[in-house]
Amino acid sequence: MADPDRAERDAAPFLRACRRLPTRHTPVWFMRQAGRSLPEYRAARGSGSISEAIRDPDLAAEITLQPVRRHGVDAAILFSDIVTPLDAVGFGVEVVPGVGPVVAEPVRSAADLDRLRPLEPPVDMPHVTETVARVVAELGDTPLIGFAGAPFTLASYLVEGRPSRTYARTKALMLGDPGLWGRLLERLASIAAASLRAQVGAGATAVQLFDSWAGALSPDDYERHVLPASRSVLEAVADLGVPRIHFGVGTAELLPLMRDAGADVVGVDWRTPLDAARARLGPGTAVQGNLDPASCLAPFDVVAERARDVLRRGGGTGHVFNLGHGVLPETDPGVLTALVDLVHEETGATGR
Repeated sequence: MADPDRAERDAAPFLRACRRLPTRHTPVWFMRQAGRSLPEYRAARGSGSISEAIRDPDLAAEITLQPVRRHGVDAAILFSDIVTPLDAVGFGVEVVPGVGPVVAEPVRSAADLDRLRPLEPPVDMPHVTETVARVVAELGDTPLIGFAGAPFTLASYLVEGRPSRTYARTKALMLGDPGLWGRLLERLASIAAASLRAQVGAGATAVQLFDSWAGALSPDDYERHVLPASRSVLEAVADLGVPRIHFGVGTAELLPLMRDAGADVVGVDWRTPLDAARARLGPGTAVQGNLDPASCLAPFDVVAERARDVLRRGGGTGHVFNLGHGVLPETDPGVLTALVDLVHEETGATGR
């Protein structure tokens, strides 16, 4: 008979940290760890597009596994993109190298919502769930993180048509036509929830909701116009029993609201010290982060010093070490491997 207590003790450090349980060392993974900084990634990708790679389960699985093999990170994250479900429903989104998601026909009126049909994962993106299943079969005890784009960040791409610095059209729609805005976010929330549930159903053991650009909002606007949709996504996967991570950039003033959306773990960018983030979030929420990605371009003694400061501020139990945003393409992969080793060695010695 299986011993549930033993299974709990032996659970992966990443999953235990997400649940605010003691771990044998502080777990670490990196956003954008499967990608541009790895020469093996560039060799595997070749000249094809990101979308083509995502649609190839063999290739997408290989790319997902590469950083686990090279760096020894405590979790893999699926190689995909936040706009993959939008592409799958035929909305017309292309990830342009050097630019980001570009929408051929941006949202301008209520008629555009007709192009945003519900996502049917078995029909629309079987390649994604196939990739998840292949990765899980290879990972063994290492967790796989599935992810989706949060409704606000997805909406910003659909309304602006491409990445933006001001989000002027997005905010104008949000404030000027809250009815249309609400319907847009409801549809995007439904698509994100369907995608996450499919990934977990295929074997993912945690999920992350990326609201990368939510930091462009004031707390009042976030609470009134965005929080309900993000909450509906996170609540839609609550019954699956996997940790839910919520991350955004420039969200220092939004952290408690992001927690209230239903997150078990709140990702913190490098602008907010983790001890300050913990004070804002309270003891019931784990934190993830938050080394400045640019610091990884400095000599390693500087990287190590800054990483130790993150660990000290993170407070041990309930901390997942990560960068405060994605790995920069010019990062030396050897620095990331050494960083994983440092986090494991220094926190393992304390018995955490």
